[in-house]
Amino acid sequence: MHMQHYYTQNPQSEEQTLSYRVQVLGREFQFKTNSGVFSKHGLDFGSRLLIETYIRENDSEERKKLLDFGCGYGPVGIIIGSFFSNDKITLADINRRALDAARHNAEQNSCGAVCAILETDGFSNIRGSYDCVLTNPPIRAGKEIVFSIYEGAYRHLNSGGKLYVVIQKKQGAPSSMEKMRTLFGNCEILERKAGYHILCSAKV
Repeated sequence: MHMQHYYTQNPQSEEQTLSYRVQVLGREFQFKTNSGVFSKHGLDFGSRLLIETYIRENDSEERKKLLDFGCGYGPVGIIIGSFFSNDKITLADINRRALDAARHNAEQNSCGAVCAILETDGFSNIRGSYDCVLTNPPIRAGKEIVFSIYEGAYRHLNSGGKLYVVIQKKQGAPSSMEKMRTLFGNCEILERKAGYHILCSAKV
């Protein structure tokens, strides 16, 4: 049977609601998840590394507009939003089942920073510009889709805005770095841990 990846509008797997609690940097969060969404049993290592790296690298006093692209059930944007309550965060994904869970999770975790939850195929429904785009890209959807996410992020970033990407070295970190350098003219590795890289490009 062909395994359907989670980068799809309407997952065909039978719904199975799950929930878990997680601690990040001393704060506790609770997330509802479902079958047919990414990392349904707990916060995946890559997303945690992305969250912790972003929080370490940024000043919570500065007000920013953030886009969590490919948000799934919302842990990246929601956890960052709890630490950066001045920010305005948009959660965007193609997967309707994941977005339903994200709506619930934003409320459950009292994340007022989440201002919009958006269904979008690629960047087709993304309007306006952002100071930061974060993504844990859907590697299984293929390089073409992953690279189109970087291109969309570039178009929708303000001058000085940054794209943060978490990706495993063995799943294409070097080619992602090359693509981001081509688009932005720069790409920095902010963190390396357990085969995962946090990449960052700034729009200059």
